[in-house]
Amino acid sequence: MTRRALPTVRFLLALGLCTGLPLAASAQSPAAPEPEVRTRAGVAPPASSASATELAKKLQNPIGDLYSFPFQSNTNFRVGPNNGTQEILNIQPVIPIHVNEDWNIITRTILPLVWNPSFQPFADTVPFGSGPITFSAFLSPSKPVNGWLWAVGPVLQIPTASDRSLGSPVWGGGPTAALVYMGGPWVAGALANNVWSFGGTSGRGGTQYNNFLLQPFVNYNFGEGWYVGTAPIITANWLERGSNAWTVPVGAQVGRVIRLGRLPVNLLAGAYYNVVRPDDAATWQLRTQVTLIF
Repeated sequence: MTRRALPTVRFLLALGLCTGLPLAASAQSPAAPEPEVRTRAGVAPPASSASATELAKKLQNPIGDLYSFPFQSNTNFRVGPNNGTQEILNIQPVIPIHVNEDWNIITRTILPLVWNPSFQPFADTVPFGSGPITFSAFLSPSKPVNGWLWAVGPVLQIPTASDRSLGSPVWGGGPTAALVYMGGPWVAGALANNVWSFGGTSGRGGTQYNNFLLQPFVNYNFGEGWYVGTAPIITANWLERGSNAWTVPVGAQVGRVIRLGRLPVNLLAGAYYNVVRPDDAATWQLRTQVTLIF
């Protein structure tokens, strides 16, 4: 996907949210209840047979047993000494592996593609490149207990950055975990990880890193695939000090699962303001997302 394609993605996202593309033939009657899907234990139903709200709730669960392919656009405003605009497109497929009827392994991969504004005269940056890949594997029970579901596993940072200004050329890893509650229309919880570099150099301009991420989330589902919620991504760079170490956003988002033919698609849009941020970091972010569901 090129940078020119991003406005098209956002147009399709807005069109789907505003006009409400048909969910399915049965959805033409608003009074019709969403179908119950019965499956054998440990195996997710095909996306083509699941209701829109059921799919929306599974997507809001970061350890949900669902094959999906999200394209998440993060447009950051007022970045750098020149208050430029930065675009980060995260390509992040989710692939569940069914170990047995009681356990799943949920794999999540994030490949960032970055378009940078100029940081001159203080730093050299490339206008476009790829960042490091982050790969996570969560071991999780296949069935929730009283609405609660947990997961633990490793996270790995792969040095795929095309330029030093986009990420460290050193491998890294650490632990990751998630806790999710699903009850009625609510999906809430948190995901966290910490990644340390395996070696590297210290000091200014060094390649070492020690990064923390926490993503709390709360979503409310209205039915027919519609939902609202918040999912801020809180980060800390433990090698920095004071306010330069933390990024703390607040905001909200809205989304809907629609169907393009038999293919379910999730459309999402949200905005987040960074109440705490490092020097020259973005003041606020526009987040849009298109997720293909299989």
